[in-house]
Amino acid sequence: MPVRSTGAARADLIADTALDLLAERGMRGLTHRAVDAAAGLPPGSTSNLARTRLALLEAAVRRLAEREARVLGLDEMPDPRGGLDSLAEGMALAVHRSLTGNRELLIARYELALEATRRPELREFFDATGRQFRDALTGMLTAAGSRDPARHVLSLVAWADGLMFSCAAGSYHADVPSLGEVRAGLREVLEGMLRS
Repeated sequence: MPVRSTGAARADLIADTALDLLAERGMRGLTHRAVDAAAGLPPGSTSNLARTRLALLEAAVRRLAEREARVLGLDEMPDPRGGLDSLAEGMALAVHRSLTGNRELLIARYELALEATRRPELREFFDATGRQFRDALTGMLTAAGSRDPARHVLSLVAWADGLMFSCAAGSYHADVPSLGEVRAGLREVLEGMLRS
């Protein structure tokens, strides 16, 4: 991997490399030196950007949120007032993209989520970055006619996270569902929420 220039590009390179290392080696494999080596940067480069382990983890969480926003394509979601089918289709595409082309990003997210359970200062940061996704879903479900959007968002996130965890790291890791299967599952969940 070529060394990038200083500034935002270097910060992205360091955060992306941290995410790669988390997916490949787990939390114990993430060190400042390991990031420098894997990114092809001079020793000390990661420490110059993120002096502490917490700062490195926060950089990884920030970058994770940016990359997941692109993968999930929340800004590409159909207008929820367009009906249940279009909403299920848009959400299914987002979930399926995560499962089929971004497994390592999911694994890095799970590593960071588990670490946040042991570090209150990271928990606060992790939750704040995740709130943007929950807020977007709350808006979509409200527009789609949900009578209890907060509860429905929790159910929808639990369903999607459960599916993604099972297929990325759990017992279905070798059995990723097709786009049609994800769409059918989401449609059932949404129908139960919005038509009850």
